[in-house]
Amino acid sequence: MSELLKQAFERVASELPECEQDAFAQWLLKLIESDERQWDAKFAGSGAKLEKLADQALAEYLEGRTEILDVSKL
Repeated sequence: MSELLKQAFERVASELPECEQDAFAQWLLKLIESDERQWDAKFAGSGAKLEKLADQALAEYLEGRTEILDVSKL
């Protein structure tokens, strides 16, 4: 757990009454779940696009139009 997240949770736990802590926890869990559903939906609809990009990358590789990634140049 990051230090910032730990501080946030400790602050919520120490400053809010239990009922508000529960409300915060419910909000946070719903936010995480909603975000996960959005990502799932985006990935579910991207199969054809990803396949096209993979085919293009493979064709470029087979044509010799690619080069080895030099991480030191990043």
